[in-house]
Amino acid sequence: MTQVIRNDSRIIAHITMKLADGSAADSTKVHNKPSVINMGDKSISPAFEAQILGMAAGDSKEFTLAAVDAFGEPNPDNIHYVDATKFSTDAPAQVGNIITFTQPGNIELPGMITEVSGGSVTVDFNHPLAGQAITFVIDIVEIQK
Repeated sequence: MTQVIRNDSRIIAHITMKLADGSAADSTKVHNKPSVINMGDKSISPAFEAQILGMAAGDSKEFTLAAVDAFGEPNPDNIHYVDATKFSTDAPAQVGNIITFTQPGNIELPGMITEVSGGSVTVDFNHPLAGQAITFVIDIVEIQK
């Protein structure tokens, strides 16, 4: 009997993400390092999980999720203003730079610098793909349970 993805499955899969214009945003195939997905652990959206339920090892599928079901809509509360003195020559405050900030509990959170104005630096902690519909191509390599 062929094993299929269930609500409690652990999956090894290659995932390619494409933007609305068809350009590739990211792919696990680039470095041949497939992703591990633990169904039901809330690391992926319920809409993504619904798309892959019932798939078997060797199956491939392409589907598009709206922004809200992919990486979410941009949240204005995730935009912060940081004093320019908090930056260094190793991590300069330049528009477009992605800087990792260490939060309480040693949690690292990447943020993109979107503006530098005087002594204030605007840092956007939204996911870079927030607000965009994403087309996913998933290739199931293995189902572990």
